[in-house]
Amino acid sequence: MADLNPRIEISFLETFICSAFAACFAELCTVPLDTAKVRLQLQRKIPTGDGDNLPKYRGSLGTLSTIAREEGISGLWKGVIAGLHRQCIYGGLRIGLYEPVKTFLVGSDFIGDIPLYQKILAALLTGAIAIIVANPTDLVKVRLQSEGKLPAGVPKRYAGAVDAYFTIVKMEGVSALWTGLGPNIARNAIVNAAELASYDQIKETIMKIPGFGDSVLTHLLAGLAAGFFAVCIGSPVDVVKSRMMGDSTYRNTIDCFIKTMKTEGIMAFYKGFLPNFTRLGTWNVVMFLTLEQVKKVFLREVLLD
Repeated sequence: MADLNPRIEISFLETFICSAFAACFAELCTVPLDTAKVRLQLQRKIPTGDGDNLPKYRGSLGTLSTIAREEGISGLWKGVIAGLHRQCIYGGLRIGLYEPVKTFLVGSDFIGDIPLYQKILAALLTGAIAIIVANPTDLVKVRLQSEGKLPAGVPKRYAGAVDAYFTIVKMEGVSALWTGLGPNIARNAIVNAAELASYDQIKETIMKIPGFGDSVLTHLLAGLAAGFFAVCIGSPVDVVKSRMMGDSTYRNTIDCFIKTMKTEGIMAFYKGFLPNFTRLGTWNVVMFLTLEQVKKVFLREVLLD
């Protein structure tokens, strides 16, 4: 006899496809903001004769304007191909694995609301697993985005994303593709937990409020909150990750952290906070809205005997 309460199902492969598509679409919409964030994070203080500092990039809009003026509009889209490579692999895995891992942690027979700490643990694990696979794409993306800060007259290191992969392997070895893996695992595990667990929890909470349901407004509010939590929690490790990937002078994660702290102070770890939030907030809203809509194509009811 069939169960009167059918279960809604979607396979891992279908979830992966939906997640990869949503992540790539969000990436296309927000690459200029991410480029501005990386440039601000890589920027160091420039001492002048009178003791003042004259940063090249100032604020989100100022950075976007400077890049567009000096490098053309296309400069805002540096690393877009590598960014799509990254989101297809990383976005698909971290989101696609989240539900299966969450179910594994609580057990398939679990009934009721899953505790927040289980959601956080599931997102930490999927974020770490996904970025271990996708680290080369993240490295190439940051390298290409940082190209514009090279001094005038210095030739570009890479002709594009594919050339960057081959050049890095040829000049630095295969292991170089996993440069910055330590801080990248820390950053992406933390940010993934902040994004997915907070989105999951906030969406669940909003849906219990009278008048709200599984609607576009709910997805928008939960996505925006997820982006804010992700930036607040993940900004310090994000700065260290960007610097290690964009500059090979650091020996390791601790060396990068200490040198940054010593020369620029604690606020250096929140460089690019506004463009980072603008980017992640927008990215999460676009990604989750797209994901929720695309998943409806694959969702199906399964009647249990």
